[in-house]
Amino acid sequence: MNGFSDHHLDEDAFGASKGGIVSSFDAFPKTKKTYLVQGRNSSAWTVTLILTCIYLSWSEITRWYTGTTTQSFSVEKGVSHDMQINLDIIVSMRCGDLRVNMQDAAGDRTLAGDLLRNDPTNWAQWTGKKMEKGMHELGKDDGVNPGWEELWDVHEQLGKAKKRKFSKTPKLRGSPDACRIYGSLDGNKVQGDFHITARGHGYQEFGEHLDHTTFNFSHIIREMSFGPYYPSLTNPLDNTIAITPTENDHFYKFQYYLSIVPTIYTDSPSMLPLLESVNRNPKAHPMKSVFSTHAIKTNQYAVTSQSHTVPENYVPGVFVKFDIEPIMLAVVEEWGGFWRLIVRLINVVSGVMVAGSWAWQLWDWGLEVWGKKGRRRADEMGMLGTPSGTPAREAGSFFGSEKKKQWD
Repeated sequence: MNGFSDHHLDEDAFGASKGGIVSSFDAFPKTKKTYLVQGRNSSAWTVTLILTCIYLSWSEITRWYTGTTTQSFSVEKGVSHDMQINLDIIVSMRCGDLRVNMQDAAGDRTLAGDLLRNDPTNWAQWTGKKMEKGMHELGKDDGVNPGWEELWDVHEQLGKAKKRKFSKTPKLRGSPDACRIYGSLDGNKVQGDFHITARGHGYQEFGEHLDHTTFNFSHIIREMSFGPYYPSLTNPLDNTIAITPTENDHFYKFQYYLSIVPTIYTDSPSMLPLLESVNRNPKAHPMKSVFSTHAIKTNQYAVTSQSHTVPENYVPGVFVKFDIEPIMLAVVEEWGGFWRLIVRLINVVSGVMVAGSWAWQLWDWGLEVWGKKGRRRADEMGMLGTPSGTPAREAGSFFGSEKKKQWD
């Protein structure tokens, strides 16, 4: 019994293909295309998996490069005595009519006007169309100039914290009607008061009386910081402008209340205990080589303001009252290491590939099951929509009987 020949099957269908020299080298004969079932095209799914791997891998690399930033508070350790104050302010009065002084809780009075630079300038050179970009009123447009709390990328800030010089005053045009007061000075690290007043008002002084109509304490604060001078680090009072409501408000008082918090920014967590314990100026610190490259030790502050007119028996001016909090804020940025990044990338790529393979198999299986159900429904319906169990001749006899009745 030869079942193969009984079913009229040809052995040539399973043999080697004819018609080419290359076929003689084919050790494994191929099946003809008529006996093959072509699978579904998965090229689009493969491209999707590749793009997903690239996106997730790039996200991991970006997260590794920026690092993880943590913030912690602790009681300030060590003993410090001095604190540097950096100021850059333009007041709408002539330099000769202004007095700048500082007095702290220890009773020391500093003639800041003699220690800071006083450059005559023109108020119009700093306002109007020539106003610097980002200038705003305190409490308004805060989203334009984010404060220290938004400086998450410590590594980027460490790279910027190298420029420590004040910019030059623009060349004077016309007669001076304003004064730029800028520079750095050292004071006691205690509660204090920094104020700018008019000549002969606030402190007893011999000389010609200053006409009250010349008072105008409208001002622009370009820099107000405590600690080493880092121009790239934005503080709450930086780039703020305050103007008197009217030109006739000569006796007007601007008052700022600052709460200063010592702060350390570092990308070296292992050095943090030593940076916290030794509370000194970075130039005299035993780890001074670490500063500007791996750490910034400075101060940040919160500020509230109040401005109003005062009677003529009061002292008008710009007053900055600051208090130092006994806590230390540490902002630390860490990286996971290069080999840890490689492991995470391998996990991401392999996870996407495995999950994608499972998803494709489930999709293929679902389509196959759905196709079988469709074919089963088609098999259950016979010719002309009759059930498959109804014989064809019965259907034919039905039509024949109807025809016979008509002839009768």
